[in-house]
Amino acid sequence: MYQGYHNLSVANYQLQDPDLTPFGEEQCHHLAEHFPYHTFVELLVASPLRRTIYTTLLGFEPEIKRGLKIITLPELQETSDNPCDTGTDVEKLKKEMADKPVDLSLVTEGWNSKQGKWAEDAKAVGARAKEARIWLKARLEKEIVLVTHGGFLHYFTEDWGDSAMYEGTPEAGTGWANTEYRSYTFKDEKDDNASLVETTESIQRRRGTDKPLSQTEQMELEATHHKKGENGGFQFQSKV
Repeated sequence: MYQGYHNLSVANYQLQDPDLTPFGEEQCHHLAEHFPYHTFVELLVASPLRRTIYTTLLGFEPEIKRGLKIITLPELQETSDNPCDTGTDVEKLKKEMADKPVDLSLVTEGWNSKQGKWAEDAKAVGARAKEARIWLKARLEKEIVLVTHGGFLHYFTEDWGDSAMYEGTPEAGTGWANTEYRSYTFKDEKDDNASLVETTESIQRRRGTDKPLSQTEQMELEATHHKKGENGGFQFQSKV
């Protein structure tokens, strides 16, 4: 995840589809220099929010230089309906990205409405997270970089560990830290849910020898997360 201006204060949640901060751009350049798997990446996929697009352009510059384009997938947008998590109208976005290797063909009018399929409630977010997993699983490419948002990633990975880590801060709503990346594979070829499994190397890189949460513990954390959101006590907020 990379720092945007909305990460600086709660007041900045009111910024519409904000930019990366200069520090966020530095984080992306650091990723471009130190990410160990650039040569293996076959596909770049990003949320169509501007900060995730620019994160991908800067952080995965080696892939861009060898000809990869960024496919933007609107299902990957952040969970809340705060202005900072609400995307730019597609026609305006197309103008901004016209000279960049960004494919916006899957982004349609109304993707940023935060209504219906795009609503912020847990059922809608969970449904589009599943849709995104199924879309990725159907791709022919196997080594895929996905750049999205901290709150949404809990729904996407179905991993609720540390989801309250930053509670009470402007970065609340996720257990993912800025600059963090994790690696996953699909659980089962026949799994209609397209569930993900974090690789052993990825778990060890971030957790050391800590024991992973059980399925029961994951379900309890998910229920707590949703209950706080319904009661207005939990701020769905992005880390990208």
